[in-house]
Amino acid sequence: MEESVEDSQPTVFKGTYRHRIDPKGRLPVPATFRRALREGATGRLVVTLLDQCLAAYPPHEWAQLETQLRALPAFSRPVKALTRLLTSRAADCELDAQGRILLPGALREAAQLGQEAVVVGVLNRFEIWAPDAWSGFLQESERLLDDASLGVQWPLLPGGAPAAPPRPQGKPNR
Repeated sequence: MEESVEDSQPTVFKGTYRHRIDPKGRLPVPATFRRALREGATGRLVVTLLDQCLAAYPPHEWAQLETQLRALPAFSRPVKALTRLLTSRAADCELDAQGRILLPGALREAAQLGQEAVVVGVLNRFEIWAPDAWSGFLQESERLLDDASLGVQWPLLPGGAPAAPPRPQGKPNR
């Protein structure tokens, strides 16, 4: 079977959405994310604690993460810690018929999720944040970005190369 260009494109999650978590711990997955998951032919996600939030990966993205972790030096103390933390907290979560995932209680508690959640697309995964934690992250990140250029020049051209800086315009001759 021939693979089309569309089939080979990675799943991309983007945008910010606010949703309620029901008393059973079910979170509606944003419709655009559900469509992306359906295109990838999966109704499952791997959810793990990452920083202050939960990170939800489609199975193929989680498999890539596992491959990357396996490629790291196996006896490195930081690598062992990272691998243990990510994988020991990971849970397989199924999308139900209403497009919700049941977030395990231990993960909800670890991410300090209550009745509200902010769902944020982050390219190959989406993250689930407590609203206060998300607000704090935004404020801190905006301060950091004000102070650092990160060596990135904008806008990027196709292929990732930075655009040439604009030339200063001289005064017109009169």
